[in-house]
Amino acid sequence: MFFNKFVAYFIGTLEAYVHQALFVLFQLCFIFQLYYLISNHSKLAGYNPQQEMPQPGVPVSVIISARNEARNLEIYLPYILQQNYPEYEVIVVNDRSSDDTEDVLREIQLEFPGLKVVTVVENYKNKTGKKFALTMGIKAARYDHFLFTDADCKPATLNWITRMAANFNGSTQIVLGYSPYVKTSNFLNPFIRFETLKTGINYLSSALKGDPYMGIGRNLAYTKSLFFGAKGFASHMHVMSGDDDLFVNQNGNSGNTTIEIHPDTFTYSDAKSTLSSWFIQKKRHMGVGKLYKNSHRRMLSFDAISGFLYYVLFILFIILKFEPLLIAGVVLFRLILQFAIYRKIFRKLDCGDLLWWLPFFDMIYYIYLNVFGLIGTFIKTTRWK
Repeated sequence: MFFNKFVAYFIGTLEAYVHQALFVLFQLCFIFQLYYLISNHSKLAGYNPQQEMPQPGVPVSVIISARNEARNLEIYLPYILQQNYPEYEVIVVNDRSSDDTEDVLREIQLEFPGLKVVTVVENYKNKTGKKFALTMGIKAARYDHFLFTDADCKPATLNWITRMAANFNGSTQIVLGYSPYVKTSNFLNPFIRFETLKTGINYLSSALKGDPYMGIGRNLAYTKSLFFGAKGFASHMHVMSGDDDLFVNQNGNSGNTTIEIHPDTFTYSDAKSTLSSWFIQKKRHMGVGKLYKNSHRRMLSFDAISGFLYYVLFILFIILKFEPLLIAGVVLFRLILQFAIYRKIFRKLDCGDLLWWLPFFDMIYYIYLNVFGLIGTFIKTTRWK
C-alpha cells in the first residue's frame, strides 16, 4: 500500500517536473522566435525602396547560364534584351544543351544581334556544372558590373536593370534582388511561394541588419572586381550548388551589400508542379547550407529548431491539456505579432494573398526546414540540371 502510494507520488512529481521543463523549453523557443521577428524581420517591414526612377548608372553585363532551356529562352529572353537601359549586354552561356537551345539562340540573334552566346561543350572533366558555365560567361563579359538571372525568369518590367544597377554606388559590390514564383492553381503553388517568401524575408532582413548570408541566382548582381578578388567560385567549386548563396555568404558584408525590392525588379518564374521535381530542387539547394559561415549556420539552425519545437510542444500541450489558456495566449500573441509585421512584407514582396495561410504554412515551413536540413546534411548533389 505504502509502496504503491510512493510510486504514484514519484510518477506524479516526475510528470510535473517534465511538464515544467517542457514549458520552459517552449518559452525559450517562443523567445527565440520573437527575437527573429522583432530584431530581423521588422527591419524589412519598415524598409521602403526608392520609388523615383533612378538615372541610368554603370554599364551592365547580364549573364544567364542555360542548359536545355530552349523553350524558356524563346519566351523570356526577349524581355531581357529589350530592357530600358542605355548600355548593357546580354550573355547566354549554352551549357552542354541537348535540346534546341543552340537553334533558338541563333534565331534570337537575328532579331537582337547584340546577344552574345558562349557555348560550353560536353567534357568529362567538367563536373562543376553551373559554376563553370557562369565563370565562362563572366570571362566573356565586357563590363565590370554583372547582373544574373535564370533562363526561366521574366523581369517584372523593362526597368529591371535600371533599378538594380542604380545600387552600384559608393562601396556597394553586391545587390540582392528578389524572385517570387508565379501564382497558379496548382496544389503545391501556395506553399512553394510561401517558402520562397520566408527565405526572402530571412536573407533580405539579415542583409538590412548588416549581416548578409545568401542571395538567389535568379536575381543577383555583383562586381567583376569582387568575383576575381575572391578567386571566383574556387573555394566551393567542388560543390554543385552554391553559385549564388555560397558566393554571397563568403563575400558579403555590412559595407558592400545592399538589397533592392522595388516591384520593378522582381524576376518571376514558374514553381515546380510536382512533389518529385520540387523535392529534387530543394534537396540540391539545402545541400550547401553546411558550408555557410558558422555564425550563419547557428542563426539558421536556431530559427529552424526553435520554430519546429515551438509547434511540436504547442501540439503536445494541447493534447495533454497543460495550461491551455496560457499556451493559447502565447501562441496568439506570436501570431498577432506575425500578422502585424508580415502584413507589410507580404504586400511588398507580392504575396499578400498568402497572409491568411500564415498560421498553417508557418508550422509546415518549420517541419520542412528540419526535414530538408537533415537530408541536405547527408546527401551530395551531383548535377545542377
